[in-house]
Amino acid sequence: MKSMTGYGFCEVMGEGFQLAVELKSYNNRYLEINHNIAYALAPFEIEIDKAIGEVSKRGHIDVNIRLKVLESEMTVHVDEGAVRAYSHAFEEIATLAKRPLDVTLADYLALEGVLVITKSSDSEVYRPLLFEALGEALAQLDASKRREGASTKADLMRLGLIIGEGHTVLSEHADELEALVKEQLVKRFEELIADKGWDEVRILQEVGVLLVKYSIHEEIKRLGVHLAEYFVLLESEEPVGKRLDFLCQEMNREINTIGSKSQMVELSTEVVRMKDGLENIREQIRNIE
Repeated sequence: MKSMTGYGFCEVMGEGFQLAVELKSYNNRYLEINHNIAYALAPFEIEIDKAIGEVSKRGHIDVNIRLKVLESEMTVHVDEGAVRAYSHAFEEIATLAKRPLDVTLADYLALEGVLVITKSSDSEVYRPLLFEALGEALAQLDASKRREGASTKADLMRLGLIIGEGHTVLSEHADELEALVKEQLVKRFEELIADKGWDEVRILQEVGVLLVKYSIHEEIKRLGVHLAEYFVLLESEEPVGKRLDFLCQEMNREINTIGSKSQMVELSTEVVRMKDGLENIREQIRNIE
């Protein structure tokens, strides 16, 4: 089991550059990746996302990759053709104006195209160290997610046992509740029919219908099945957050139904305790993959 929150960082030094990868993961219903990547590394964005997807299946992940170039990649050279063209133009101007021009080097340097500046932009130079750093940051992210996931799992086991204890109490009192309802119904019918000679078979049929209505055996059985699946999912190595959320909805439905049928203080108290435990479970699973 892994949490959706985690952190990973790695910094490496290359020949003439420094590169740092920082990953932060938060809760999110789906996998969502937010990039803050140096322009020179943009061509690797798809590969970066694929690597992240192998570690995280859900969550909002901030990817910050900083690149610091320690040696200049800029080259400057003089365009000889441009200089000759400007010189020829200056001569023509002087001839047409019939006066000498005092042209300085600064005049040439200020002209467009005399100096040509180029930058090396071969992104492949960064590939080996980029993915080395990304791999280390992802390993740290995964480890932190697993550590927090283990803590969450322990808490989910504890809360699951609370539901399990409640399920045991409900099972033990189910027959007692049914007998209580039956006793109350028979007493009520005896008061109603008195000596009026009503059909006893019809009365027993009505009692049977009401007993089915107030019986909690089926709900207890389904709750037991859901609870068993809950503990199985806690041991799974696969992402189980969505499945646990659905399972909690089903358990909540059964517990609510039992609560609405219960006419015993012992059961009502246990239902409240189980609902509280289930609410805490639902809070916890919002943070797991």
